[in-house]
Amino acid sequence: MSHFICAHAGNADWQLALGSCWADVRIKLQNAPKPNLGWCYLTDHYTKAAGNILEALQEHMPGVHWVGTVGVGVAAEGVEYFDEPAMVLMLADLPPASFKVFSDPRPLDAGADGFDAFTALVHADGGRPDLPAELKALSDRTTTGYLFGGLSSARNQPLCFADDVMLGGVSGVAFGPDVPVLSRVTQGCQPIGPLRTISRAEGNLLVTLDGARALDCVVGDLDLDPEIPDPELRQELAHTLAGLIASDEDVSIRPGQFGTNTEVRHLLGVGRKSGVLVVAEQISAGMKLAFCKRNADAARHDLMRILAEVKGQADAAGGIRGALYVSCSGRGGPHFGEPHAEFQMVSKALGAVPLVGFFAGGEIARHHLYGYTGVLTVFTGAA
Repeated sequence: MSHFICAHAGNADWQLALGSCWADVRIKLQNAPKPNLGWCYLTDHYTKAAGNILEALQEHMPGVHWVGTVGVGVAAEGVEYFDEPAMVLMLADLPPASFKVFSDPRPLDAGADGFDAFTALVHADGGRPDLPAELKALSDRTTTGYLFGGLSSARNQPLCFADDVMLGGVSGVAFGPDVPVLSRVTQGCQPIGPLRTISRAEGNLLVTLDGARALDCVVGDLDLDPEIPDPELRQELAHTLAGLIASDEDVSIRPGQFGTNTEVRHLLGVGRKSGVLVVAEQISAGMKLAFCKRNADAARHDLMRILAEVKGQADAAGGIRGALYVSCSGRGGPHFGEPHAEFQMVSKALGAVPLVGFFAGGEIARHHLYGYTGVLTVFTGAA
């Protein structure tokens, strides 16, 4: 059975932080199997030292493959390091030949080595214009089609680790059938109206829903006065989002909550006379849409929902060995009421298991790129 451990530390001097982590790792690895895969997440205060940190990790633990990225915040267990120098590590001993680190999606194609990629953890640079297509292609190279991970949120350089330090790109680690995982997306918002069908759209202009003007639909779903003054309307729409489901996706939406295939996007503008809404996404006729609002109460409610689902399924599958949680950098800290609150909720619900993660510039689940969400993935004890 795979054994996971984690360590974390914050310090203005990266060498002192790494020394603290290494001391904790040595204690936790006593009488434990030798690890072969490691996760390393750094805040962007350590960006310039990223190469030195990876070299030191490789020197301390030869034979361990390392993956990770740099962001504005990282976290481990119930501690969040946001906008401060810090690092978090997680180590695991996985079955031989059960994973493959990649920095180019092509090695995941079926080859002579016989490796069968079931799922993949992905770290990427959100500035790549063809990123959605790259994620779809990578998803197609896995048996399940399931990707999980996030984008670097570093304010200086979007670095990623995949046995080396890379500027930008798409990289990560693929897992075979011997590394079972459970994963869920928490949207942090709830639909406030019915699920509608886009009947006419042009680029990012939403013209009609179910044959009616888009503006009339959102006014009705928000229960607003049709004669609401323009300034008040703009203010209401500034806090309203569109939950989108592609026409080729399975529509699985429960009352009061979104399914995992929903991408939530902002409303950018409105044409009062034309009744057109401007959506921060390219949309087309046939897609499904439900208007929604994001707030702390909805975020907490939805997070607790997926935590209960994952914990219940994991317990039935041999328990949780380790966990990874990627949250949007816009959700950290105060959005959940106080510093550390989000990861404390996750840690408490999952129990005493190694947990690490980072605050991302965008979250990845399946082949979708999300925003303002959280992606929880746990490694279970049995397939």
